[in-house]
Parts: sequence; C-alpha cells; structure tokens
Amino acid sequence: MKIGKRGATLSRRDVLALAGAVSLAGTASLSAFAQEAAKKGGVLKAVAPANPSSLDPATGGSGFDHTVLWTLYDTLTEWDYDTLLPKPGLARWSFPDPKRMVLDIESGVKFHDGTALDAEAVRFNLERNRLDERSNVKADLASVAAVAVTGPLQVTISLKSADAALPAILSDRAGMMVSPANIKALGQDTNRKPVGTGPWKFVSWTDNEKVVVTRNDAYWRAGRPHLDGIEIAIIPEAATALRAVSAGQMDMAYFLPARLKPVVERARSLQIVAAPTLYLNQIYINYGRAPLNDVKVRQALNHAINREAFVRAAMGGLGEAATMALPKAHWAYDQTVAALYPFNPDKARALLAEAGAKDLELHIGAYSDQDSVLRSEVIQSQLKEVGIRVRYTRGTVAEISAQFFGSEKRFDALLSAWTGRPDPSMTYALVFGEGAYYNAGRSADPALTALLQQSRETDDLTARKAVFARIQGHVMENALLVPIAFQYELDAIAQRAKGYKANLLGKPKFEHMHIA
Repeated sequence: MKIGKRGATLSRRDVLALAGAVSLAGTASLSAFAQEAAKKGGVLKAVAPANPSSLDPATGGSGFDHTVLWTLYDTLTEWDYDTLLPKPGLARWSFPDPKRMVLDIESGVKFHDGTALDAEAVRFNLERNRLDERSNVKADLASVAAVAVTGPLQVTISLKSADAALPAILSDRAGMMVSPANIKALGQDTNRKPVGTGPWKFVSWTDNEKVVVTRNDAYWRAGRPHLDGIEIAIIPEAATALRAVSAGQMDMAYFLPARLKPVVERARSLQIVAAPTLYLNQIYINYGRAPLNDVKVRQALNHAINREAFVRAAMGGLGEAATMALPKAHWAYDQTVAALYPFNPDKARALLAEAGAKDLELHIGAYSDQDSVLRSEVIQSQLKEVGIRVRYTRGTVAEISAQFFGSEKRFDALLSAWTGRPDPSMTYALVFGEGAYYNAGRSADPALTALLQQSRETDDLTARKAVFARIQGHVMENALLVPIAFQYELDAIAQRAKGYKANLLGKPKFEHMHIA
C-alpha cells in the first residue's frame, strides 16, 4: 500500500502560488545559485540570528537550531526543496499495510565516531525520541506502537493507527540519527558534544559566539560535502550581521528582517535571496492558567491585533497577515476560519468586560534583539488600545523559549514564531497536542486529539483538507494562539559563496554550497 506521498505536503501548484509574492529578481537568482558547478574546498562563514538551544535534536526546543543540526545529522527521510514532499534519506520506506512502515537503511553509513548506522541504531533512535523523558519530539511519534529490528539494515514500525504524515515527520528532528554509543557514553552531555552521520563533524560550540564544524571525509554520499568546513557566528542583531557580510568578514547572513532588504539590494557585492516561508510570528498562549484559561480573554487578544498594521510597522510590508497557522496559498488553508477574527477593538473590549478582565496585565516573554523589540512594541501598543497592559521579560531566544515551554512556565504568553514543518499535522500536534513541548498548557481537548489522529489516516488531499478545516476551526474558535504574520526569508550572500537553494521552511541547508 502506497501512503503519504502526496498528502503530507504542499503541491508544486501551491508552492508556485505562494511564491507569486516574491520578486522575479529574487526568484531568478535562486535558480542561478543552484546551477553553478560545485567546487570542493573552502570554509563558509555564516551568521545565525540565535544561539542553539541544544545540538541534540531530541532535546532542543528552538526552530533556529535546524540550520546547525542539518550540518551534523542526516535524517531517515528528506524533503524536496520546492514542494516539501518527502523523499528517501538514510532510508527508503514502504507501507506493507496501513499500520506497518518498513524502513530499509542505506548500507555503509557510519557515525562520526566510526560506529555503524544499522537497524539497531535506528531502532535505538526512534525509541529514544518517542519514550525518553528528555525528548521534545514525542508528539511527532505518537502514532508509533513499537519499533522492531527485522534485518541488519531493516526496521519495521508498528503503528497504533495509519499515519500518512510519518514519512514527512522522519525528515525532521524525529528522523535525525544520533550515535547510540555517544548517547550511552555521555548522556546529557550530548547536548554539547554531538555525533551524527551528517556531511560535517562537530568541532566546537562557544555559547552565543560560534559553532564550528569540519568535513566528514567518510560521508556516505559520494562527492559531498563541497565545503571543508563551516563557521556559524551567533549575531542576534541583524544590522550587525549584514555589515559583517558587506565588509567581507562573513559569507552569509540569513533570516534578515524585511527592513534591511533595501540595504541588501543596494550592496552590489552581495547576492540577495527573498523567498516565501511557513515562518509564523505569533503569540503562544499558556491556556492552562489564569488569565488566559478564559476563552473570551484569548478571543479578545485575537480581535485586538491589527495584523495588516503589524506587517507594515514591524516587517516593512514584506509579509502576510496571518489568520491561522497556515498561509493563504497552503492546500489546507480554510477561508471560513480566516474570517473569525477581524480587527475589532470594540469587540475585544466587550469580550474582556464579559470575562471580568477590564484591568488586565499580561506577563509576556520576548526576545532582546532589535527586531524582536520592535515587534513587541507594536503588539504592546495595539493591546494597550483595548485596555491590556503588557509587561515583557526579554532575553535570548534559547533562554526565554525554555522558560516558557519548559517546566518553569514563567509567562502568560510568549511573543515568538513557529518556524513551520513539512506537514501541517506536525505543526498542530507539536503546538496543540496533549503533553506536547510547544503546548505550554500541556492539555488538549479529546476532540482535537481525535481530529489530529484522523488527519494522518489518509494521504488524500481532499479528505485531509476537510479534517484540517475542523482542526483549524477548533484551534481558532477556542483561540489557542494569536497568529500575527508570516515572514519571508531574506538572506544576504557574498559573491564567492555559491550553490545556495532556498526552501519553504526558510531554514538554510548548506549541503549544496561551495566557495568559488
């Protein structure tokens, strides 16, 4: 039985529709980057906007981690750059029946410590990801009942129910293979001493300064990687990052704010990438405690936000006002849900009055870089207009996110972003599922849990779209988040750095890059 090949992701038609908002110059430049013949050697110097939360894919909690993780780890499946459709990675998959997934693993793959990637190593990783108390990706593998070794290079996954999203899920953190020997030897120290099978090996990580990786000479893909190494500097201030690239000190600054697009365009020595993404600026809500355990207060927040004004003021007009966790061009977008929360300050005030929350103060976590401060000030001003006072606690992405999502639960809400996943069921399960790490309230309505399971039972897009309409309706009618705006990828790349390809997740992979 063939399952999960279509339903898990965007079709090319949807991708083209989403890409329609991107300038032709930006789109053409992406193709040009990818077409240049690759040269071997050289060290790429890139700038990241945030310090990693962990270099262990199972324990990290920041969407910004992926770009570093992909240098160190391969995944069991991968996604196509243009469509996010799953394709073979470290393994090929098949479904002998709806409740069994068979993984046939590539032969000859070794971890950076010299141990073999075999069926037992894959079983170890999947079991750790779904059962270890430190794992933040349990929700991704909730459909898995058991994992068994059925051959030296074969693993069979028994499912509680059919899961059309599983091939896409294994292209993310849940499918990143870490060395069992390293985990057994170091335990929690693997957060900072990672060993994977990826194209580069770990060298060092200096907190809030730099991550360094070097070529994996024993990499299983012939001719790869092209780069001898990568140095990723941590520079949260985007203008500083761009100056470093303009001055020739660095080769690439990624995920720049829209306000810097004119600056990049004027710099003739730089290549520019401007592309659509699934990256959603939003307010995460801890609806497990007062005052945001009251649905009327949460609904008031949604009516209080002027999303179009936010895009203009905080994103330089380069973005899409968000009404749910998916953009308009996504195949699972639902127009009915999109109409639930028009900007209506009077309605927001009325809902607050009904909830008895006329004099409301919210303690919200936020980040301390310049653009995050700007976004937080815009939101603070808009909420003030309906009588909501906001008190921010600011810090780095890793610190503030951990304080909200982790056991501390320090804030009422978090002004942050969801960086997108290849399949929409992953987004909804990870953010709203029972006990999910990104669900600060940790609880979930049984009706939503049932819908999440139903969304994975078929690969038929029409059927899945109908289920996602109900999921999105439940999430937004209950105001379990405050979606604000989808952000576009904006990168500045030095002329000597070639081969970069953008993707819909907006998270750079360096696998095709080389130094001219």
